[in-house]
Amino acid sequence: MLSDQFDDGVLDPVLWGQSYGDPAQLGGRLLVPCTAGYAGARTVSAYSLAWSQVAARVYPPAAGGATSAACSLLVLSGVGGTDAGFLVDQAQSAMGLYLREGYADGAAVYPTYDPAAHAWLRLREDAGLLYWEASPDGLAWSVLRTAASPGWVVHTDLSLLFEAHRDAGTPDHAELDSLNTPRPGRIAAATRTSGTVAPLQRSGPTLSGG
Repeated sequence: MLSDQFDDGVLDPVLWGQSYGDPAQLGGRLLVPCTAGYAGARTVSAYSLAWSQVAARVYPPAAGGATSAACSLLVLSGVGGTDAGFLVDQAQSAMGLYLREGYADGAAVYPTYDPAAHAWLRLREDAGLLYWEASPDGLAWSVLRTAASPGWVVHTDLSLLFEAHRDAGTPDHAELDSLNTPRPGRIAAATRTSGTVAPLQRSGPTLSGG
């Protein structure tokens, strides 16, 4: 499965072989410039989405005086304008959940962007359905949209694109981390069942054993 923790300080030129606009790896994250131009980190076209997923921690660019400052996390098919994924525009406090054909999706969903609740994003395919999901911690996920999987999810020439663009304002970066990297589970805090320490009690009159 496609995976990258962005911890070695060098953007893999083979894995991200279709990138443009000078994305880089710094401080354990993937950084894509967010300017009036377009920049993107794009993998080679060698993946399938069937029974698989794309999940990552997403840091969208700041508004910085722009009307629109957005980043996209998209799975691209081999046909231009046919893709699926997320667009996050922090300047407009908006998200777009897309399944596009011919660069259009009449059924797109546009939830209000919540930096805490939508910190992690995941596009998942399972048994003929696509799920757009979000999480505050990469552990507990909420479904934001579902749709029937298009036929192209089984193709083996798909690529992943993380792109950024702003219409004005101060240039900065969109950032990505922990791409398809499993998150460790959590152990809940121990709880007491009584306000005091209870004595040990025997459950029988004799010791038992082998």
